Parts: sequence; structure tokens; C-alpha cells
Amino acid sequence: MALPFIYVDFKQRFGIDDFVVVADSGFMIRRNIELLRSGNYNFIVGARVRKYSGNIKDWILSLSHEDGLFHEYRLDNGDRLIVTYSSKRAAKDAYNRTKGIERLRKAYASGKITKDKINKRGYSKFLLIESDVAVSINEDKIKEDEKWDGMKGYVTNTELTPEKVVAQYKGLWVVERAFRISKGTIETRPIFHFTEKRIEAHVCLCFVAYKVYSSIRGTVLKFEFY
Repeated sequence: MALPFIYVDFKQRFGIDDFVVVADSGFMIRRNIELLRSGNYNFIVGARVRKYSGNIKDWILSLSHEDGLFHEYRLDNGDRLIVTYSSKRAAKDAYNRTKGIERLRKAYASGKITKDKINKRGYSKFLLIESDVAVSINEDKIKEDEKWDGMKGYVTNTELTPEKVVAQYKGLWVVERAFRISKGTIETRPIFHFTEKRIEAHVCLCFVAYKVYSSIRGTVLKFEFY
């Protein structure tokens, strides 16, 4: 039950009363959502649309594959499931699956496959394993997977419009880029300090460096734009 207290501290330190927690689908586990809900926090979380079953699955698969549309489903717990379709995302999904299947075909060219290839990149779901060692591609699973190409879901307990929900979620790329720059360009890790104050000072300096980096990069981009 520690998660809500983190946000309580955040609210107290920065004097923020109203904010929305935005997280990717990796955060979409029951415990995390229950913790946010128990603390009365608003959230927007990426949904794993392929994990739904029953009426929700049927509803998602019945949606029009048309760009720019926002579809909404009210879940039993009161949350809203927002689903969109993107032709660019669909093309990317199809491309990645095709490349993954090609790698699988090469991996079992002899009719057998080694254990280290089974779970590679998550495409092992298309393998049909018989007699423990004989393998082939399951074409039925490929056709089933194709139905989900381009579909993206978002779960929220807010009353924001679907357009704003999606827009807020898409803003995650800024945070993700900040982490990549901090870990890569600025090399925040590894940290060779052992006392709390030194570790905090190290992270603080890295944060300042990122701020300077972002400001300079923003200025350069403006010059390039003009």
C-alpha cells in the first residue's frame, strides 16, 4: 500500500491538488490500479487490449479500422476503456510480425528448434510444437493476431474527453526520452557513491545537466525550424 503515499508526498511537496497519473501498459496490473483507486487518484493507463475476453473482446474486434475515431466502453468498475485505430500502427504491427515469423522459419529450418529460440521476441506464440521437438508455424494464430493490428487501448477513471485522454497518454514520450537521455547521454548510472547525500547530489547534478541539455536542444530546434 505504499504507492498512494508517494503521491501524497508529491502533492504536499509541490502543492499540487489536482493531477492525473499517466503510465504505459506495463503499469496495468490489478495491484497498481487498486492502489491508485484507493487513494482517489485520477489515472490514464495504457490498456492491453488483447488480454480482454468475452463481450469486451467482441466489442473491440467489431470496431471500424478507420483513423481518427475514438471508441469508448464503460467497464463494470466504472472505468472507461478508450480504443483507437491507426493505419500506421497497423502497418508497423504487420511488419514486426512478418519479420518475427521469418526469423522463426529460419530458426527451425531443419524441422526442429532449440530452446533458446522458443521465447525470442515473443513470437513463439505462432509456433505449433508437436511430439516435443517437431515444430511448425500456426497459421490460425497468425490470422487471429492480424485482427488486432493497429488497435490501441487506454483505461481511465477520469471524465476527460477521449481525445484528451489519448493526447495526455501520447505525452509519455517526453518522459521516456528524458530517461533515455539521462541513462545514455548524461550517464546517470552507474552511481559510485554510498552515502545518501552524495547520491542525491549526483542525481541533482545529472538533473541540472539534463535541463541544460534540453534547453540547448530546444534552442537549436527553434533555429532549425525558422
